[in-house]
Amino acid sequence: MIAYVTVGADDIARAKRFYAAILPALGYSLAEGPEGLSFALPAQPGASQAPPDFYVKPTFDGAPASAGNGAMVAFEARNQRQVRELHAAALLAGGTDEGRPGFRAAYGPRFYVGYLRDPQGNKLALFSSNPDEPGREG
Repeated sequence: MIAYVTVGADDIARAKRFYAAILPALGYSLAEGPEGLSFALPAQPGASQAPPDFYVKPTFDGAPASAGNGAMVAFEARNQRQVRELHAAALLAGGTDEGRPGFRAAYGPRFYVGYLRDPQGNKLALFSSNPDEPGREG
């Protein structure tokens, strides 16, 4: 199981504005310290492991942060509406669009996804596969 994911950021205040626009709506709490931002989901009763944390931090070596080519972090939303709302909120908070929310022919009929980049250029996906919602054919 993945324990945590970290992305680099040169401007923590700018990163905070971006991530605070989307992650709390997905259930993440924010802890902020001199080492950067720590977003965590609550532990589930009876679960053997905690859900993975998401960190936004300056680089350890002090060199400028850079986005990984081909690297992406995906966050699951409750439904298609939340994907659209959070994608729009992320754009207003300084993100850039990498693919408007919708279905993609290359994925399953219920995989509804929007892509964006944070202010540092890290790529994110917001998706829903809610079986109670219409799929691509419906």
